[in-house]
Amino acid sequence: MVFSPFTLVAANNVRVPNSPIALGDEITFHDLLFSNGKQVGDDVGSCAVAAITPELLANCTAVFRLPGGNIAAQFVAIPGPTPREPALTGGTGIYRNVGGEGTLVEFGNGKGSLTLHVLRFAPRGEGA
Repeated sequence: MVFSPFTLVAANNVRVPNSPIALGDEITFHDLLFSNGKQVGDDVGSCAVAAITPELLANCTAVFRLPGGNIAAQFVAIPGPTPREPALTGGTGIYRNVGGEGTLVEFGNGKGSLTLHVLRFAPRGEGA
């Protein structure tokens, strides 16, 4: 995984002096996904800053675009190398009716790893 530089959108006009981030600000990203050195997809997403103290917390959503469809995910982000644990919340194409979880690790050099544990659920009642 190769991370793009994230973009901070200053959505909250009420700023704490000398703080680059405020509650409600949004972080956007677009990253590239690789397998065995070959690009196999990408992701796009955003994180809303939900807490600044005692630690910075952001509520994130992402869509992983892969061959055959997309997988949607949600996760909590905190600064630093702590792994993120995305919950897989659905998908399109061959990923329709999926759920599961994953692990997203940042190595600190603009690269990282993403592992998804995808479960397929039975479709709900036809015509319901």
